[in-house]
Amino acid sequence: MKAIRFARFGPPGELKLEELPTPAPGPREVLVAIEATSVTPGDAKLRAGLLQEMFPVALPCIPGRDGAGRIAAAGREVDYARVGDPVCFVAERTVQGSYATHIVRDAHSVVRLPARLSFAEGAALLHAGTCAWIALVDTAGLQRGQKLLVHGGSGAVGGMAVQIARHLGAHVAATCSARNVDHVRSLGADEVISYDREDFWEGRRGFDVVLDLAGGETHERSYPVLRKDGTLVWLIAKPFTDRSAQFGVRTVQAQIVDSPRVNAAVVELAGTLAIRALVSRVLPLAHAAEAHAMVESGGASRGRIVLDTRAA
Repeated sequence: MKAIRFARFGPPGELKLEELPTPAPGPREVLVAIEATSVTPGDAKLRAGLLQEMFPVALPCIPGRDGAGRIAAAGREVDYARVGDPVCFVAERTVQGSYATHIVRDAHSVVRLPARLSFAEGAALLHAGTCAWIALVDTAGLQRGQKLLVHGGSGAVGGMAVQIARHLGAHVAATCSARNVDHVRSLGADEVISYDREDFWEGRRGFDVVLDLAGGETHERSYPVLRKDGTLVWLIAKPFTDRSAQFGVRTVQAQIVDSPRVNAAVVELAGTLAIRALVSRVLPLAHAAEAHAMVESGGASRGRIVLDTRAA
């Protein structure tokens, strides 16, 4: 198989296209012939060596968190998929990632790809969608009729959060740059705030939930816009000062763990067109370094960059 690996931590140029043995599935595993894989900010941080304490990896390492393809082979005890089935999947950061033409996965991490979705859409869907679902539903307990503010509504996770919250019946406000206002509005946001033209905290109060995908000053400015006993939920973000006690609110980090239940919920929403997978652009697998540079420079808004493994 072909795969992108890095043999040492460093800049995007450390990513190299290599020829490697194709793995074989165990009795309860499947071999997926990958058609497309997404590029996440976490992939870039992993390559740079910034996640070693959280996700210690052995070098050389194949990055990649999720992807989509077809079942190429199945172990003798597999009853959850058949050869030829289109699937999307999540990969483990500390084992083999998805920047490859093949990967071995198990029932815990594989979901059948709905017929309405392309492989590129399937690759862009799972990680962003599950992050948003876990943050809003499992962590914040967002309910119909509540008011939500999403920071970074044009990004992959933020865009999924806007759509999921809209589907749940929440009133959704979101921040983004002025150039992405129309895009975020098209995802279903009731109010879009361009952070480069106005201050989101001016004149806005009473939010039940704030989803913080930025941290730093943005996080600290979010406390006053929450109602008393509201929830400020965050993922990985810039350092901030926790002011929850001062404002009488709850601050909690969303713990992102792979869950078949959440994977299935996200794929079902996409399959019924309640949400749509967000693909910003598609590049050949060999252009992984270029994709990482785009992510690190902030040039990958409006969804995920997807790598096409068929062009390897």
